[in-house]
Amino acid sequence: METVIQTKTLISDVKSKMSDILVAISWREIARTYFGKSSSWLYHKLDGIDGNGGAGGFTTDEAMQLKEALCDLSDRIRRAADSI
Repeated sequence: METVIQTKTLISDVKSKMSDILVAISWREIARTYFGKSSSWLYHKLDGIDGNGGAGGFTTDEAMQLKEALCDLSDRIRRAADSI
């Protein structure tokens, strides 16, 4: 009988990819609104660590969810700007 061990692929360079917008966004609101998690959970993900200080990051699904959250936020900002 074969044992198959699957490892999760973690994306740990998300923070560097978003350096241009890091200080302009409320990550606490992103964590609560789009993930239902705490801000510390998201900050750990962005820093590429898990809750115990080990290596971590975003799973592929979490990275896609973050992308969708940022796209939704950009749409909301565009609508607000267009209404001025």
